Amino acid sequence: RDRSPSRGLGDVYKRQLIHKQMKKLFLTMTLVTITALTAVAQDVTGKWKTIDDETGDAKSIVEIYKDNGKIYGKVVEILTPGKKDATCVDCPGADKGKPIMGLVIIKGLEKDGDEYNDGKILDPSSGKLYKCYIELEETNKLKVRGYVGFSLLGRTQYWYRVK
Repeated sequence: RDRSPSRGLGDVYKRQLIHKQMKKLFLTMTLVTITALTAVAQDVTGKWKTIDDETGDAKSIVEIYKDNGKIYGKVVEILTPGKKDATCVDCPGADKGKPIMGLVIIKGLEKDGDEYNDGKILDPSSGKLYKCYIELEETNKLKVRGYVGFSLLGRTQYWYRVK
């Protein structure tokens, strides 16, 4: 067994080097985890309380979800008394006459920078289909804009995340 002082210093140096590498790995993993959690918190998916832009009343809860890389939104709860069993009387195509509860009202949005666009939003009360874009204003506040032609000609609602 060799007990020379030079070998002992090498072992100390190796341990210090390993310790530094472990610290770097730990810090990197911590940053990756924080980044991933922040990205999830800033996602548009989840349940949102819809607010009527004309009356200010809460109307429904819409669950926004991803399907094949696109964003959709489905009515999962109706908050307006007396409208829980309402159907989409004036809706176009396959949605005509369907119950509003369970109706997919946001269809086919695609991520484009900070917003999602190139899809449609259905107004079940009028049966009209509009071009749409959505964008997180804050972590728990969603800007929803429906428009005809250009985004300047339309309406904006703000929906609030249901925790």
